[in-house]
Amino acid sequence: MLGQGRHTALALMSLLLLLWHEATPIEVPQDPKIQQDLKQPPTIVKQSVKDYIVDPRDNIIIECEAKGNPVPSFSWRRNGKFFNIGKDPRVTMRKRSGTLEIGFRSGGRPEDYEGEYQCFTSNDFGAALSNKILLRVSKAPLWPKEVLEPVVVTEGSPLVLPCNPPPGLPPPFTFWMNSAMTPIPQDKRVSMGLNGDLYFSNVVAQDAHTDYSCNARFLFTHTIQQKNPFTLKVLTKEPYNDTSYNATDPYGGRKVAESTPTFLSPSGSESSKMVLRDEQLLLECIAAGLPTPTIKWFKKGGDLPGHKVKFENFNKTLKIISVSEEDAGEYVCMANSHLGSIRHSISVQVKAAPYWLDKPTDLVLAPDENGRLVCRANGNPKPTIQWLINGQPIDSSPLNPSRQVLGDTIIFRSVQMGSSAVYQCNASNQHGYLLANAFVSILDMPPRMLGPKNQLIKVIENNRTFLDCPFFGSPLPELRWFKNGQGSGLDGGQYRVYINGTLEIKRARAEDEGTYTCVANSILGKAENQVRLEVKEQTRIVKFPEHQSAIRGSTARFNCKVKSDPSLPVTVTWTKDDKFLYLGWRLRKDDESLTIPNVNEGDEGTYTCTVKSEIDEDSASARLTVLEEASLNPSVSSALPPDRPDPPMDLDLSDPAARSVRLTWIPGNDHRSTITEFLVEFEEDRWEPGRWQNLSTYPGDLNSVILQLAPFVNYQFRVIAINSVGQSQPSSPSPRYKTSGAAPDVIPRGLRGWGSKKDNMEITWEPLLDLERNGQNLHYNVWWRRKDVGEEWSNMTTEGSKHIIHNTETYVPYEIKVQARNEFGPGPESNMVIGYSGEDKPTDAPTDLRVSKVDSTKANIHWKSVDPNSVQGEFKEYRLYYCRESSLVPGLMVSKENKTKGFYSTTPQPSSILSDLVPYSKYKMFIVVANSRFEGPPSNSVEFSTKEGVPDAPRFFRINRRSFDTIYLEWDKPLEPNGILTGYQLKYQTVNGSRVGRQQLETFLPNMTDFTLRLPDRSTRYKFLLSALTQVGAGEVYAEESPHFTNEEHFTDTTGLGDKTVKVVPVNQQPPIRVADLIAGAAYRLRVYSHELNSISSNYFTFKTKAAYIDQVDIATQGWFIGLMCAIALIILILLIVCFIKRSRGGKYPVSIKCLGGCCVTGFAKYLVRDKKDLPLDSVDQKDQDGSFDYQNGSSVPDRNENENRSLESSDEDNKPLQGSQTSLDGNVKESDDSLVDYGEGGDGQFNEDGSFIGQYTVKKDKDETEGNESSEATSPVNAIYSLA
Repeated sequence: MLGQGRHTALALMSLLLLLWHEATPIEVPQDPKIQQDLKQPPTIVKQSVKDYIVDPRDNIIIECEAKGNPVPSFSWRRNGKFFNIGKDPRVTMRKRSGTLEIGFRSGGRPEDYEGEYQCFTSNDFGAALSNKILLRVSKAPLWPKEVLEPVVVTEGSPLVLPCNPPPGLPPPFTFWMNSAMTPIPQDKRVSMGLNGDLYFSNVVAQDAHTDYSCNARFLFTHTIQQKNPFTLKVLTKEPYNDTSYNATDPYGGRKVAESTPTFLSPSGSESSKMVLRDEQLLLECIAAGLPTPTIKWFKKGGDLPGHKVKFENFNKTLKIISVSEEDAGEYVCMANSHLGSIRHSISVQVKAAPYWLDKPTDLVLAPDENGRLVCRANGNPKPTIQWLINGQPIDSSPLNPSRQVLGDTIIFRSVQMGSSAVYQCNASNQHGYLLANAFVSILDMPPRMLGPKNQLIKVIENNRTFLDCPFFGSPLPELRWFKNGQGSGLDGGQYRVYINGTLEIKRARAEDEGTYTCVANSILGKAENQVRLEVKEQTRIVKFPEHQSAIRGSTARFNCKVKSDPSLPVTVTWTKDDKFLYLGWRLRKDDESLTIPNVNEGDEGTYTCTVKSEIDEDSASARLTVLEEASLNPSVSSALPPDRPDPPMDLDLSDPAARSVRLTWIPGNDHRSTITEFLVEFEEDRWEPGRWQNLSTYPGDLNSVILQLAPFVNYQFRVIAINSVGQSQPSSPSPRYKTSGAAPDVIPRGLRGWGSKKDNMEITWEPLLDLERNGQNLHYNVWWRRKDVGEEWSNMTTEGSKHIIHNTETYVPYEIKVQARNEFGPGPESNMVIGYSGEDKPTDAPTDLRVSKVDSTKANIHWKSVDPNSVQGEFKEYRLYYCRESSLVPGLMVSKENKTKGFYSTTPQPSSILSDLVPYSKYKMFIVVANSRFEGPPSNSVEFSTKEGVPDAPRFFRINRRSFDTIYLEWDKPLEPNGILTGYQLKYQTVNGSRVGRQQLETFLPNMTDFTLRLPDRSTRYKFLLSALTQVGAGEVYAEESPHFTNEEHFTDTTGLGDKTVKVVPVNQQPPIRVADLIAGAAYRLRVYSHELNSISSNYFTFKTKAAYIDQVDIATQGWFIGLMCAIALIILILLIVCFIKRSRGGKYPVSIKCLGGCCVTGFAKYLVRDKKDLPLDSVDQKDQDGSFDYQNGSSVPDRNENENRSLESSDEDNKPLQGSQTSLDGNVKESDDSLVDYGEGGDGQFNEDGSFIGQYTVKKDKDETEGNESSEATSPVNAIYSLA
C-alpha cells in the first residue's frame, strides 16, 4: 500500500510538471491554401439520431457524413458485426459519403433491417466512429376485437372506463369521443388520465350514454383507430327529469349519498417514480368522492419550483419541465372535500444519463510539443469513462511512450510525427451513453503568410489603426514587426502586437507613415510580408446645414463646407428624407451649398449632406419647413413661446452586427427651442414585454448612432427628443431586431459558501439578470473542494442559484467557484471564493472568571480563553451575561434584568472593563464563547457588589403657588438612591430675564420631601436646583423655575450637572414641538431620543436664544392696575348720570311718565326698550332742539305750544302700536314689558311747568287696574340704572 501511494504521488507530480510545460494547441486557420495542404484525420460532421424510427412506407436513409484529408472511406457495423453492403442489392452508399440508402422497390420488408448500426470512417491518419444508431420501424397495430358489456353504475359512485390502446411505435396519442366525433367534455369531475383511461369522480344521471369511445392516433401513419364504444347505464334511486339539471346541482335536487374522497389513481398512500434529468416529470392524482374533491400539490421540505411547474387536467396532473437534481424529493397530492381529505405521497428520484462537463476537442500539435485530451462527464449514477483509439479500446492498442491515460484525461508529451490518430471517449451508465471523437494531429509546416503581399493601408489621423499580418506554421512561429526595415521589433508604447500577428497603432500620426514589415520565424524557416501605411487628414464638414423655415416662393440655402486631405478625392452628395436628391433644372448645388429657389410644399423635409473619401465620410442633416407668408410675420412668431419638440420620425435600422445595430431617425420640429439631446429607449418581448427601458442618450446634433446591444434579445427601439422645455412624445417604434445568442459574458455575483447546519454548506450566488442570460437553457456550473487538502474538484450543474453540500465536517474551509452557461456554451469562471461549512456549538467554556477594581459603576473582569478548535465555527466574541441581583439599599426593589456585553479578544488571558453598572448593588455574572450561530457552555459564576455613588435626581419636583407671597415645594425620593441617602440640598436664586441674583442654599433631612418659601416680592421669579445627597456627594440636579405662565411649556423632567442644566420634554405628539422656559441670550444643545432605547438618538443641534430683557410680571395681580381700572369705571358712571340729567331738562314727556328724585329718565327708558328689542326709531319720532324726544305711540302728550287745550285722550293716529310691540291673538297690541306704566298711577298724572311729577311715586298696580289706559307705563328708574350697569 505504501508503494502504491508513492506511485500515485509521483504520477500526480509528473502530471503537474507536464501541465506546467503544456503548449497551447495550434488553431489551424480556415485559409483554403492551408486546408488544401493540411493532412488531418477524419471528422464526422453529420449522423442520424441514436433512436431512429422510420416510416415503413418510405425508403430507409441512415446518414453518416465526414471530412478529412485524404478523403476518408466509410464502413458500417450492424448489431456489432461488419455489414457487407455489396452483398445486399437493396442497400447502397452515396458517393464520397457514408450515408446508407435501403430501397424496397424490388420487394423486401423494412422490419428485416431493424437493428443497431454504427458508421466507421477512416483515412491514413485515423478512424472516427458514429453513435450507435438503433433503427426501428414504426408500427400501428389494430385494436383487438372485443365485445364490451354495458357498464352499470349507481348514481354518485366513481367509475373508470379503461382504454388500453394497442402498443405502437412510437406510442399513440389517445383521446375520447362519442359517435358524433365530438370530444367527451372533461372537467373537475370527468377527465382522462395519463394512461388514457376515462375517470369519473362520481357519476351523474346525465353520464348515461351508449357511445364512449377511446381513440388512438398514430403519428407516423397519420391514422386514427377507434375502440368499440362503451355503453354506460346509471341507476338512480329517484326518477330523473332532464329539466331539473343545472351545473350547480347536477343531481336535480334528488338525494344522493355523499362519500369521502378516495384515490382512483394512483392506488394506496405511497408510490414512487423515477425520471431522467432534462426530461419531463408528470405526476397524477385522480380522486373519487361526492362532492367532487379538489386536488392540491405540495413538496415536503421545500416549495414547488414555481418557474417550471405547471398544473394540468384540472389540477390533477403536476408537470415539471426540464427536470434537474433539485426536483428530487417527496411530492404529496391532497384530495379534499367538506367530508374530509386524503393524501398520497410520491417519491421522485432523478437519475441522469451522461452529460458533458468537458467534451474532448480536436488537438493539433507540433512535434515535441505537449498536450492533453480531457473527457469529463456527469450523470446519476456516475458514468464510466472508456477511451478508444481509431475505434479500438486503448488498452489493446500498441504502447505509446508519449501517451499516458489518467482516468478522464490523456496526457501527450513530446509527440512525434506519425502519431496522429482519432480518439473516442465513451461515457456511459445504465441510462445512456455519450460518444465523442477528437483527433490528435501532429503537424509540421514552415511559416507562411496568409494575407495579400505589399498591401497599402490608408488611415485617418489620430485614429486607432490595425495592420494585419495573418500567418501560420507548426510549430507556431514567433512574429515581429519592423518599420522601414530598421531598428528593433515594434512592441510597447503606442504599439501593441497581438497573438494573431496584428499590429495596433493606438493613435496614428503623420510621422507613423512608412513601410512596416512583419517577420514570422520558427525552426522550420522564415516568412515575411510588408504593409505600407499612409496617414491622411480627416474628412469633415466644417460648416453644417441648419434647420430653417422658408416662406413658400422664397429661396432656401443649406451650407455644407468640407475640409479634407488634399491627396484624397471627395464626393459630396445630397439626400432628402434618406432618398437620393435629384437636382433637375430648379435645384442648384456647388462645392459648399445647396440652393432651393421658389420653395414649395414638396420641398419640405430633411436634407442630408454626405461627403465621402475612399477611407472615411461625414454627414450632417437639417430640416426645411415651408410656411405660409403669415407664419414668418415677426409680430406673430415673436409672440409664440418655445414648446416641446415633436417626436422623431422614420426610425430605420441598418448595419446589423452580432451585438450592435445602427439606428437612424429624422428629428421633428424643435418648436423654437434647439434639441439638445436624444434619448433612445428599448423594449424586448422575452423577459419584460411591453416595458420600455432607457438604453442611451446622444447629443442633439446626431440622428444616426450605433447601439450596443446584448445577445439573444428581440429589440425594438424608440427615440425621444429633449429641448429646454422638456421631452417630446416617444417616436413610433422601430422594426424589431433580434441579436443572436452567445455564451454568458457575466460572472454570477455574490458567490458565498456558508453552513445552515453543522454538516452542510450552502453555495449561493445571485442569478444573472434577464439581459445577461444571452441564450436559453441557462444553467450554472458549481465547483467545490476542501481547501489545502489537495482533493479533486467536485461539481454539479443546476438551474437555480443555490446548491447544498451535505455530510461535511464542521466548519471547514472550501474553495468554491461558479460559472454560467447556456445553450451556446459556458461563460467565464468566477474567482475562487473561500466558504465554510456549518457551525456547531462550542464545546469548551471559559475558565477562571473573576473581577477586580470594582467601583460604583464599573469593574475589571478577567478570564482564561478557550482552545480555538473548540469554538467549532467562526469566533465572534466572548459574551458576558450579568444580572443585578439586588440593591444594597434596604427595602429597595430592583428588576432582575439579564444583560449581555461582548468582548473580542484572542489573547490567552483576556481582560476588559464592564461599565454602566448601578452603584451600591449586588451583581452576578458568567461568560460564554460564541460563534456565528451558537454559544458554548457557561463559565463559573461570579458575584460582586458595586460601591456607593451619587444618587439620581429626585423622582419629581413640583412648585405650587398657594398665595401671592409663598411658594410650596414638593419632591420625592430618587428612583435610584445609589447609596444611603443623607439628605437633600436646595439651591435657588432670583431670575429676571438674563439676569440672575445671588444663589441661596437650603439643606434638608432625608425624610423631608417638602418646603415652603416666603417671597419678599410677589412678582419675583425664582430658579430652583434640587439634588439628593449620599456620603459620596450630591447627585443629579432637578431644576425648576417659578412662577409659570400659561404661554410656556412645563418641563416634567429636568436634571443638571454643575452649571449645565439638562431639561427633558416628553413628546406625545407629532412635530413641531414648542420648547419654552429658556433663558434669553443663553446657548443650548438639543437632541431627540427614544425613551425606551436611549441608543436611538439624533445628533446634537446647537442654538442660542436672543438676548432681550423681558419683565414677565403678571400685571393682572398688581394693586395699581386694579385701582386704575376701578377709577376709570367710576368716572364713566358719573359721566353717564350727568348725561341723563342734561337730557331730561326742558324735555317733553308722555302723560304717564314720572320722575324720581327730580331725575327724569323718559328718554333713557325708551332707549333701553329699543336697545332690548333691537328696534330703530320710527320715522315719525321727532327730536326737539333741546335734545328731548316726542314719541307717537299709545297716549302721547301734545305739544303745549301748539295746542294747550287739546284733549289728553288718544286719537286714532295715536293708537298706532310701537314698532316691535307684540300683538295679541285678538289683534290688540300688548304692552311693552319695559313700559313705565306699571310704575305710574294712570293716565291722569300731572306735570309742573318744569316737567317734574305733580303726584308722588307709587307702587306698581295690577293689570286689571290699568287695563284700558292706553298710555305707556314708565320703567323704574332703578331698573334703568341697573340695566346700564
